[in-house]
Amino acid sequence: MTGAIPAMLRGLIDDAALFPPGNAPLEAAVPAHRGYRQSWFEPLVGPLLVPQTRLGDLEPGRGELRIGVIADGDLETLAETVAVLGPQVTVTHYESRQPLDDLAKHLAGKPVFAEIPFGDDALDALRPTGFTPKFRTGGLTADLFPAPAVLAAAIHGSRRRGMQFKLTAGLHHALRHTDPATGFVHHGFLNVLVAADAAANNASVEDIAEVLASEDADALAARAKRFLGRPRALWTGFGSCSIDEPLQDLLDLGLLTRGDAK
Repeated sequence: MTGAIPAMLRGLIDDAALFPPGNAPLEAAVPAHRGYRQSWFEPLVGPLLVPQTRLGDLEPGRGELRIGVIADGDLETLAETVAVLGPQVTVTHYESRQPLDDLAKHLAGKPVFAEIPFGDDALDALRPTGFTPKFRTGGLTADLFPAPAVLAAAIHGSRRRGMQFKLTAGLHHALRHTDPATGFVHHGFLNVLVAADAAANNASVEDIAEVLASEDADALAARAKRFLGRPRALWTGFGSCSIDEPLQDLLDLGLLTRGDAK
């Protein structure tokens, strides 16, 4: 159906407009997010991500506003801050890089994406909490962009432990590429989509890394088209300060068709 969003792409991109490098002001980010909710591609977009430290300035407007809260402040006051947001604001989940013991104390029983370092030790420490691992795949310095083998091990390790995973930063475009302005090599979200599906079907670390390192747009798109009708089993999605850039890439690759139907 023209304009329909395939199951594999639904809720793929959380709206991180408030975060670098976009840094949109709240008064612009909220109306823009509401615009996405009225668009033909609405099912592609997850909640608006809002830092805990900016919740006091949030003016949600009319109608429901679904947000994910980035816990970057005092966890002891988080519940109180959320409680006064108003009935139109729905908090879908929390994200944080704070110590796991603190998150378990204050956010137990809630959906939490805990940002952890790469490596088996971090995954093993996270597993008993019931939280979902979140890995950083980019940032303002080159060291924040993990090599394909490192990210592949994290994906494979999550699958082996029966855990889903989320990614953040650096995934504005579908294909692995070098940013001409910085020289940083970015992962592609299409690479991750194909790699995560392969991992869910018991691919090796080496095979996952090979997919993550690929710059073959036609081959990756062809593989993705074979499973677009299935929901994501392993990768929950990623936050992006831009919705337009990944959306345009999906259209250009023929993985979405523009339309008004949902």
